[in-house]
Amino acid sequence: MLISVNNQPVPFTSGSSLSSLLQELQFAEKKGIAIAVNQQIVPKSTWATYTLAENDKVTIIQATQGG
Repeated sequence: MLISVNNQPVPFTSGSSLSSLLQELQFAEKKGIAIAVNQQIVPKSTWATYTLAENDKVTIIQATQGG
């Protein structure tokens, strides 16, 4: 399956859940992350059960410190 992550095409084969994608991209253990799929925010409580589909557009935003 091919999806877009932050406007980059990503072949995704390790499952269909958002959590599986985060593990594959090594974001699973990071804190301060927000995710949108097709421009809709996905609550963290549903990442494990949220099913991705072919051509979904995933946006991953990570909070940073600074000022």
